[in-house]
Amino acid sequence: MMEYKGYKAQIDFDNDAGVFVGEVINTHDGITFTGRSVDELRESFRRAVDDYLDLSCDMGGDGEQPFSGRLSIRVNPILHRAVADCAAREGKSLSAWIAECLGRAAGVAKVKAG
Repeated sequence: MMEYKGYKAQIDFDNDAGVFVGEVINTHDGITFTGRSVDELRESFRRAVDDYLDLSCDMGGDGEQPFSGRLSIRVNPILHRAVADCAAREGKSLSAWIAECLGRAAGVAKVKAG
């Protein structure tokens, strides 16, 4: 995982093309970049974020701010105890257990608590 100006990127390797491929994951806007080395990938990521912010500014906006990964919710105390008990039974933190459940419900694989 790479981070720049609050934007986080998931990195994969395209074996056929022989290139690293990155995608910013904490925004709805599609920001992608590539690089053949780690240094090239890092520079490409920074350039992609900076270009995105410049373009957004030129269009009269600030760009979509990255998602922080923090989610604050209020629930009934009975539900709070029930989910805490479920997490404890599975040997997980409450955050990890909730993130896993939300990931399943949203159809997002490999979700970890922030």
